[in-house]
Amino acid sequence: MSDPSRLWPARLERELPELLELRRHLHAHPELSGEEHQTAALVAGELRQRGWRVREAVGRTGVVADLGPAQGPRVGLRVDMDALPVEERTGLPFASRRQGVMHACGHDLHTCVGLGVARLLAAEPALPCGVRLLFQPAEELAQGARWMREDGALEGLSALYGVHVFPSLAAGTIGVRSGSLTAAAGELEIEVIGEGGHGARPHQSVDAIWIAARVVTGLQEAISRRLDALHPVVVSFGAIEGGKAFNVIADRVRLLGTLRCLDAELHARLPAWIEETVQAICASFGATARVSYRCIAPPVHNDPALTDLLERCAIDQLGRERVLRLEQPSLGAEDFAELVQDVPGSMFRLGVAGPEGCAPLHHGSFLPDEASLAVGIRVLTATLLAWLQENGSQEARR
Repeated sequence: MSDPSRLWPARLERELPELLELRRHLHAHPELSGEEHQTAALVAGELRQRGWRVREAVGRTGVVADLGPAQGPRVGLRVDMDALPVEERTGLPFASRRQGVMHACGHDLHTCVGLGVARLLAAEPALPCGVRLLFQPAEELAQGARWMREDGALEGLSALYGVHVFPSLAAGTIGVRSGSLTAAAGELEIEVIGEGGHGARPHQSVDAIWIAARVVTGLQEAISRRLDALHPVVVSFGAIEGGKAFNVIADRVRLLGTLRCLDAELHARLPAWIEETVQAICASFGATARVSYRCIAPPVHNDPALTDLLERCAIDQLGRERVLRLEQPSLGAEDFAELVQDVPGSMFRLGVAGPEGCAPLHHGSFLPDEASLAVGIRVLTATLLAWLQENGSQEARR
C-alpha cells in the first residue's frame, strides 16, 4: 500500500470543494430519523461511483459499503445521517428547505466526513485488509445502531471508529478520551395512582399530584444518600401530566424523565432500585405506582488501543496542540454504544466552533465551522490507513 502520509492529503485538497457542496446539499435537504431515503440514495450512489461494494436498506434506511479483501481483518467507520425536528434559524443561503426539520446535530457533516474518507481510500492502489463504512439512520431516536446491528452490519468487523461534532471545541481541534466517553441513558415513566376527591377536602383523597412531587424530590434525595457519589447518576423529569380541574384532586399523575449513568453495572441495577424507591414513597402516602424503564443506549467505552492509534495519527496530522485529551466523559447518550458491544471501538470529538463560537447541539442556530470537515476526514483517513498497515503486516506474517 502507498505511504499514507504522502499521497492522499493532496487528493483531499482536490476533493474538498465538491465535498463541501455535498454537505451544503444535505444540510438544505434534511430527513428525520427513519426517513433518510434521499440521503441514503445519495450516499449509495456516491460510494458505487468510487468502487465500493454497497448494500442498501441495512437497518431500514442505512447503507453499508465494503472495500478491499473480503477475507481477513476488517476495520469500520460509522457515521450517522438523520436530522432533528428543529426549526432552523441560521439564515444560511443553504438553510433547511424543510420547515421544522434541521441538521442541528452535525450529521450532515458526519455523512460528508464518511464520503470524504470513502473517496480517499478508494484511490489507494491496494488495501491489505478490508474497510467497511456504516452510514447509520435514526441516531436521534437511539434505534438506528440496533437496527443495523440486527441486520448484520458488524459481521466480520475487527474494529470500529466513530466521530461526533463538539461545539465546545474550536474548529481545527479534536478531543480524544480512552475509556468512558458517554453515559448509559434511559427513558423513565412513572404513573402515580392515588384517589381523587374534592379540592376542599384533601384528607378524604389520595392526592396524586402532591405524591408525584414527593417522588420527584424523593428520588433526587435518595440518589444523594443511597448511591455511591463516585458513580454519578442523574435523573431528570421533563414532563408531568395530571389533573383535569382546578378544584378536583387528581387521582393519577404521569411523570416522564431520563436517567443517565456512566457505570454499566450500576446502570443495570438502577431500574429495580428506582422501582423500589418509588413504590416506597407512594406507599407511605397511601398510593401505588407503575414504573417502566427503557434503556436508550449503554455507555460508550472507547478501546484504549484504538484510541491510542487515533490519537497518534491525529497528532501527526494536526500537531500535538490541536489534539486534546478530554478530562471528563459526557452524560449525553450516543447509540454508537450499541455497536461497540460486539466490536472494540473508539469515537472522538470533532471541534466545530468558529472564531465567534458555536451554538449548542439541537439548537436552531447551530452553525458548525466548515473547516472541521477536512479535519475529520484527515484524522479518520490517517487512522484507518494506519490500522490497515498494522493489521495487514500482522496478517502477512501468519
